[in-house]
Amino acid sequence: MPTAAKNGPLVIAVDSSTTATKALVVDGAGNVVGQGRATYPLITPQPDFYEQDATGWVEALHAAVGDAVGSLDDEDRRRIAALCITPQRQSFVLCDDDGAPLRNAILWLDGRASDQVLRLGSTRVHELSGMVPDVTPSIYKLAWLNDHEPEVLRRAARVVGVHGYLVHALTGQWRDSRGTADSLGLFDMAALDWSDELLELCGVQREQLPELVDAAAVAGEVLPEIAHGWGLAGPIPVIAGCGDGQAAGLGAGVTRPDEGYLNLGTAVVAGVHSPTYEWGRSYRTDAAGIPGQFVLEVVQNSGAYLAGWFRTELGDPSLDGAPDPELERAAAEVAPGCDGLLTLPYWNAVQSPHWDPQARGAMVGFSGGHSRAAMYRSVVEGISLEAARNLRALEADTGTPLTVLRIMGGGQRSELWRTILAACIGVPLETCETDEVSALGAAIMAYSAVTGSDVASTASVMARQGEVTQPDPDLVRRYAAIAEVQGELYNSLKGVFPKLKALQ
Repeated sequence: MPTAAKNGPLVIAVDSSTTATKALVVDGAGNVVGQGRATYPLITPQPDFYEQDATGWVEALHAAVGDAVGSLDDEDRRRIAALCITPQRQSFVLCDDDGAPLRNAILWLDGRASDQVLRLGSTRVHELSGMVPDVTPSIYKLAWLNDHEPEVLRRAARVVGVHGYLVHALTGQWRDSRGTADSLGLFDMAALDWSDELLELCGVQREQLPELVDAAAVAGEVLPEIAHGWGLAGPIPVIAGCGDGQAAGLGAGVTRPDEGYLNLGTAVVAGVHSPTYEWGRSYRTDAAGIPGQFVLEVVQNSGAYLAGWFRTELGDPSLDGAPDPELERAAAEVAPGCDGLLTLPYWNAVQSPHWDPQARGAMVGFSGGHSRAAMYRSVVEGISLEAARNLRALEADTGTPLTVLRIMGGGQRSELWRTILAACIGVPLETCETDEVSALGAAIMAYSAVTGSDVASTASVMARQGEVTQPDPDLVRRYAAIAEVQGELYNSLKGVFPKLKALQ
C-alpha cells in the first residue's frame, strides 16, 4: 500500500454497497493509504424479496473505518480532514426518530412492487422523478408498504436511504444529500427537492423525510465520541456524497458528456454527465456528485450478479461462485454466438431498454452439443449485448457519441468479458486502476470540499486509468449480426412473461 504524501489533508471515503462496506483513507493524488472492509448478509424471505438489517450498515461502517484508520500512524491520523459516504441506491429503511429500524430495510434488488409499478407508473411520474417506472426506485416499494404494511409506514418517524441513515448515525442529524436522496424516486428532479405529488402517490409525509443539503457540501460533523473511538481527535466534517454509480463515474474521471462509465458490478450501470435536467425512455436521470448537474444512466440489474449466479449454481461447487479461470478459458475457446445459443439476461426483470417489471431471463437455442462453457459465454455475451444496446440508445437521445468508456467493477478483471464488451459496444474500454472506484469518487468529493476546488477538476487529478481494450473489427461485425437476433428475443417472449408471473 502506498505511503501518504507527507503534506496536505487525508480524507476517509466510505462505500456502503449491497453486501459490504469499504472504507479508504486517500490522499490528494488518489493514493489509498489505509483501508478496511466489513460485510453483511442479504435477507430473502421469499422470491423477489431482498432485505437487510439496517443496523448492519452502521456496524460495518464502524468496523471498516476503524480498520482503515487503525493502519495509519499518529501523524497521518491528525491529517484526516473529512469523511464522505457513497451508498447503494434505491435502498431504504423505516425507523423511529432515534434511528431504530421498524422493519428490515428494502433493497434496490427487490422486485416485490411490480403490481404497484403497473398501477402507479406513468409518464408524469417519469417526467417528475427522472426515473422510468420500474421495480428499482423506492417509490413503488413504499407504495407496496402503503398497500401491505400501512401501519408500519404511518408509524415511521423517518423514511431514509442508506446515506441519510448513516449520516444520522454519525452526526445525530437527519440530513441527506441531494446526490443520494433522489434515488428514493420522490424528487422533483429538475428542482432537486421533494415532490408533494410523488409523496402523496406512495403515502409518505414530508415530515418523515430528512433535510436536504447539496452534494459535496458539509452535512454535519462526526460526533466526538465516534471520532475518538476511531482514534481521531476531530472535528471531522461529513461531506454529502452521491450514489455509488455516480461516484464510480467520478472515480473513473468521467465528467464530460462524451465520456462514459460502465460499472460491471452486481448490476451493469453505465452513464454520462449532463449539465441540464433531461429525461428519456432509454435512461434514468440521477442527481450528480457535481453539484447542480445530472447523470443519465442506463441500468441492467442482472450484471455480474448473473455471472456469479451461473458459477454458483452450475459451476465448480468448490469455488462457491468465485471467478473460475478454467471456466473462463473454456468459454474463450467457444465461438462468438455460441453456435446459436443466445441469452436474454433478465434474471432480475429488465430495466433499460424495456423497463418491464415482469420480464424474466431466457436461454434460447439449445442443442445437445452445447457445453457448460458455451452457456457461460452466452451469459456474458447476453449481458454485453444488452449494455451495447442501452448505450447506443443513450447516444441517440443525447446526440453525443461516446469517445471512451471507462469500466470498473469485478467484471473488468475478465479478459474475456472486456474483449466481448469492446466488440459489442465498439469504443475503446479503459479500466480503472483503483479497485474501489466508487469509494474513490467519494474521496474526490471530500477532497474537493476540503480544498475548495471544484469536483470535476479534483476528479481529473485523483482518478487513474489503466489497461485499454480496443474493439476487434472482425468481432465488432460478428457481434453486430448476433445483436440483431438477440434483440428480437424480448418481443418474442414479452407475452409469456405475465403468464410466468402468474405461475409463481
